[in-house]
Amino acid sequence: MIELLSDMPAGVAGIRISGRVDGDDLREFKPVMQKLLDTDEIRMVEVIASDYEGFGPGGLVEDLKLGFGALFQRHSAFKRVAVVSDKEWIAHTLHALAWMVPGEIALFGLDELERAKQWAAG
Repeated sequence: MIELLSDMPAGVAGIRISGRVDGDDLREFKPVMQKLLDTDEIRMVEVIASDYEGFGPGGLVEDLKLGFGALFQRHSAFKRVAVVSDKEWIAHTLHALAWMVPGEIALFGLDELERAKQWAAG
């Protein structure tokens, strides 16, 4: 499941990912994500919930299309991305792929959500 976070600072978009995310989830969320990314400065908080199980059928393919599409189309707009998760494999993945994300990227624990929001807004 992918859902918008409503209590974000001005200029910061927030999403929460939980459960198993499949291709349909991402295709349904794509218009929302495109609207979130339609700004001169992309500042984002992505919360990966403790019950996140990874991708279901078609999820990885759709995630790659959505993610790489955003990076290629809006590359210079990315300013700050805060990833909030307690999953160790998320930290390893983030460190391995951070070079691909323009702007700044930082990892926060689930108990640091408020700090992540303020960092993304900064």
